[in-house]
Amino acid sequence: MTTRRTILGGALVLAALAISPVHAEDKPKEIRIGTQKGGFFPAVRQRHTVEDAFRPLGIEVKWVDFQFGPPLLEAINVGSVDFGYVGDSPPIFAQAGGAKIRYVAAVKSDGQTQAIIVPQDSPIKTLAELKGKRVAFGKGSSAHNLLVAALEKAGLSWSDITPAPLAPADATAAFVKGSVDAWSIWDPYLALAELKEKARVIAFDKDVHKPNAFYIAGSDFVEKYPSVVARLNAVFASEGKWADAHHEEVTKAQAEATGVDIEAIRRFVDRSNYRVVPVDDEIIKSQQAVADRFAKLGLIPKPVKVSDIVWKWTPGS
Repeated sequence: MTTRRTILGGALVLAALAISPVHAEDKPKEIRIGTQKGGFFPAVRQRHTVEDAFRPLGIEVKWVDFQFGPPLLEAINVGSVDFGYVGDSPPIFAQAGGAKIRYVAAVKSDGQTQAIIVPQDSPIKTLAELKGKRVAFGKGSSAHNLLVAALEKAGLSWSDITPAPLAPADATAAFVKGSVDAWSIWDPYLALAELKEKARVIAFDKDVHKPNAFYIAGSDFVEKYPSVVARLNAVFASEGKWADAHHEEVTKAQAEATGVDIEAIRRFVDRSNYRVVPVDDEIIKSQQAVADRFAKLGLIPKPVKVSDIVWKWTPGS
């Protein structure tokens, strides 16, 4: 059945096709896209806009789900995924480890979808009071950067806390059991902790630094199929504009796809934005600060220069 949503989705796809031609001689048979729990990807998948953009070219689209960013980038590095979406820290660790990746587009976060939280009855009120405490975070994730930046802002060093690197599922259990004092975490886990555990936020991303998220592609994939990457960016940019204007549809799609409490999803979506932009000089500077922060603390094996792996995308090209 043809619906208004289908018609509108088709119009966005046609617009993306018009501005991002793919040359016949440089197209893959399949594009493998890595996503994480959250974001607007369940809604995009329901709308089939990415598939509709590439099917006329004989290119299939495969979606691959990951719990968080580092394993997604490792999959891109080894060539089992071509394109994916992650926060600010995973690309830094990946680049320092010699991963074959490129930044191809960005989303400038409003800084409200990631935070450092404590239990409702915790005596901790400020970042400075994290001193001597056990703090959970995902190693190599954007929450890792938030924690490092937060400690820096509070005048604390990494050695002033007891780091507890835990994947989200394990960190959730640790937080509920009280085996960690605080947790640096992103949505929807953040929203779930706020609603179900009455967790208290002591600092959002926006209180500490300017966060960004990124679309990443494999180096070989970008080199071989630049027009495909440009088209992917264009379609996701179109879908981002749609998502910013249709929060309730994004909420319902994500709740259906993940099984996560819809009120937590609604909170997450309402404080998100999905605007896809080129990786400009301001974003590179911000991301370089993340890299320098990790290098200074010895958390990555060597310093990196972010601009070395940025692929320049010009919308409309």
